Amino acid sequence: MELGIDSFAAKFNIDGPDAPTDATAIAQLLERIEYADQSGIDVFGIGEHHRREFLDSAPSNILAAAAGRTKNIRLTSAVTVLSAADPVRAFQDFATLDLISQGRAEMVVGRGSFTDAFPLFGYKLQDYDQLFTEKLDLLLQIRDHEKVTWSGQFRPALVNQSIYPRPVQEKLPIWLGVGGTPQSFARAGMLGLPLMVAIIGGQTHQFRPLVDLYRKAGKEAGFSEDQLKVGIHSLGYVAEGSQQAEDEFYPGYAKSMTNIGKERGWPPMTRDRFESQLGPQGALLVGSPEEIAAKILRHSEALGGVSRFTFQMDTGNLSHEQQLKSINLIGTAVAPLLKK
Repeated sequence: MELGIDSFAAKFNIDGPDAPTDATAIAQLLERIEYADQSGIDVFGIGEHHRREFLDSAPSNILAAAAGRTKNIRLTSAVTVLSAADPVRAFQDFATLDLISQGRAEMVVGRGSFTDAFPLFGYKLQDYDQLFTEKLDLLLQIRDHEKVTWSGQFRPALVNQSIYPRPVQEKLPIWLGVGGTPQSFARAGMLGLPLMVAIIGGQTHQFRPLVDLYRKAGKEAGFSEDQLKVGIHSLGYVAEGSQQAEDEFYPGYAKSMTNIGKERGWPPMTRDRFESQLGPQGALLVGSPEEIAAKILRHSEALGGVSRFTFQMDTGNLSHEQQLKSINLIGTAVAPLLKK
């Protein structure tokens, strides 16, 4: 199983007296990616948002800067908001990243959990699904063919158009990022794309029917089990002890989830609700290396086998130093336990 870190390039303590400048926050993020590479982490992902509290509106730029400072770690989006992007430009960005990193680039494409990109780039939210379906089709055609003839509703047609540059990898890896919509799981299976499931709440085993739907659709479409990979993206944080991890993660987590809840109609986050997610089946991975390794294995078994697991720490509003320590523990303590 691969272990990874996902980041939204969050600006910590955005309104506090010690808030870093944007340039400092980006520099610290690049340091964390470099340290993840040195700690043996397999993959690092950068999200895409268009909000004041995040600096990841151009993830391929951040990843390209990281490529020059790393040697082994795979570099991916997490996720590219494809519904509001031009598939030609998105492919060119990540093909270029693949050249810079000498074959370490990937994409996770999805529709995003926020809607900010739609008005920003002139798209209608009611076209949410049609936009993604059409643009995913074009992206995969560009990935698989140097010359493309294509037409659709939301973008000018391409007629025998060559798309450059081409990546180092013969087939640039493209994962489909999904939440909880059955149609999204089935679509990933029918296309034979690896699946990245965002599980940020509830109990992980509840996603088993959707993962089974993905595998069933993939097998019926003629894809092998090796092609039908499943990854999990979860909120998590590892410290030397479980109580330390909980006490350090909770304050920022509660603030973040309460703020997001104001937009989405969720109740304020409480310590009891937080702790309910820390149990054996809960979605949060906050604890000691031993606890987290055991929980990852339980989640993998509950979903019928997981190929990749990524931690998203930004929600905890943790300091740069705390994240560095957690990255080190994930790479040097959690990973060896999983390999055993």
